[in-house]
Amino acid sequence: MTIAFLDRKTLGNDVSLEQFNELGKVIIYETTTPEQTLQRVQNVDIVVTNKVVIDKNIMENSNIKLVCIAATGMNNIDLKFAEQKGIEVKNVVGYSTSSVVQLTLAFVLQFVQKIDFYDKFGKCDWKYSDIFTNLSKPFYELENKKWGIIGLGTIGLGVAKVADAFGCDVQYFSTSGKNKNGQYKQVSLDELLQTSDIISIHCALNEQTLNLLNSSNLTVIKNGGVLVNLGRGGIVNEEDISELIDNGQDIYYGTDVVTKEPIESTNPLLAIHDKDRIIITPHIAWASKEARVRLINAIEKNITSFIN
Repeated sequence: MTIAFLDRKTLGNDVSLEQFNELGKVIIYETTTPEQTLQRVQNVDIVVTNKVVIDKNIMENSNIKLVCIAATGMNNIDLKFAEQKGIEVKNVVGYSTSSVVQLTLAFVLQFVQKIDFYDKFGKCDWKYSDIFTNLSKPFYELENKKWGIIGLGTIGLGVAKVADAFGCDVQYFSTSGKNKNGQYKQVSLDELLQTSDIISIHCALNEQTLNLLNSSNLTVIKNGGVLVNLGRGGIVNEEDISELIDNGQDIYYGTDVVTKEPIESTNPLLAIHDKDRIIITPHIAWASKEARVRLINAIEKNITSFIN
């Protein structure tokens, strides 16, 4: 078997791929452009891709037998045509839950605790203070705050447990309408937005969730409300939330995802004037070292299972 990794750079150079040498001949490409894809996969048996698109044209003109997605999402593969041509497609689920939950909490703590502000003061200005402390930027406890979760899947449940541990009152909105959880209160989206102090997004991007949060409902978020997006960029309308923040709405927005990645210089989030109200990280929630090791081990199992 010949195994080609098309975007090895997305897995990080601090994790090894040596274990795959026991499964066949391994070809590694750090990145692959759409123009390079066909030539690189034409004569390989197994393709490992994170974000490189494998469409009908690629599959029709190659000898691919298995596509391993180094992620959970499968939207970069033409699944219908793969099935028609008898090409197996395997993804990996559950590997990044702890990592995503951790970044969710980090976002919330940054906004609630004002860590960045007080860190800068401690390093630069504390030595000039006439008192032992600084209370110029109020911060708040999470205890007794209402935490609303949009999408109570595996990751949403992990966040709910952490919120519970901090003494928060957890409620959730099911984007599919099918999720029923007796442990937490299920509410409508409007109620969640109006009553939550903290709102975290952990759902998939689909027809129901595209622009789920926009100018028509973002305005009802409570003053001082914290909104963090660990789902997909298109769930929150970036133009609308940027405009609302710049026009003085008292909300904070943290996101690990944007509509087009890497972020474009024209993205309105980059133009928000009050930088203290926005956190943008480059799609790292899934990528703790432990999560990436779990991901690679799961890919190896998928390939081994296929070969066997």
